[in-house]
Amino acid sequence: MRKVFEDADAAVADIPDGATIAVGGFGLCGNPENLIRALHRKGVKDLSIISNNCGVDGEGLGILLEAGQVRRITASYVGENKHFEQLYLSGELEVDLMPQGSLAEAMRAGGAGIPAFYTPAGVGTLRAEGRETRVIDGREYLLERGITADFALVKAFRGDTYGNLVYRRTARNFNPMVATCGRTTIAEVEELVAPGTIDPDAVHTAGIFVKRILLGSGYKKPIEKRTTRPRESSTEGR
Repeated sequence: MRKVFEDADAAVADIPDGATIAVGGFGLCGNPENLIRALHRKGVKDLSIISNNCGVDGEGLGILLEAGQVRRITASYVGENKHFEQLYLSGELEVDLMPQGSLAEAMRAGGAGIPAFYTPAGVGTLRAEGRETRVIDGREYLLERGITADFALVKAFRGDTYGNLVYRRTARNFNPMVATCGRTTIAEVEELVAPGTIDPDAVHTAGIFVKRILLGSGYKKPIEKRTTRPRESSTEGR
């Protein structure tokens, strides 16, 4: 199977309006920047996005929000995006807010073919209203459905032309779970190498999950909040 695509625009060319898309990243770390920008250029609308959060104003998935391309978002954290807040309060954006661990497990379960699972997270909160609960060994648990998506967009540090992926440090975050839950998973990488270059023991996501792969470029890798301290002045004689 031919997996390597020339660029991000070609890789997302068949994503239609109304698609459900799972997207890797935690905040702005590990975002598939090229694929997000390609979706923005394509202009697809009414998207249902599943991601840990929805970027910040003007960065990450935030650019899709600002362009009015997102209809629904399933996320665990939404506190860094003012435009998100405005869209939600005005009724223009549907929001499904999940506990972070539940969201990660829901995508992992969906990718593993597990339709649902019980978790204590969310019991006794608004999350549990109207949902099935069950007492197991004396403790109440909430039933959560596994998540699958039409497409999954992920970012890895290195990948080979068979689609095997290696993530780098904290950019690993949600990407491995996202990669398994998409019916069509598209990966962008900073380094694209020949098969056999990556030690099999070092592979984080097996190529069987990845249908398309491309070499990314122009990474901004923005930081949400930069916290610094004044540089200490040098002392004479030191």
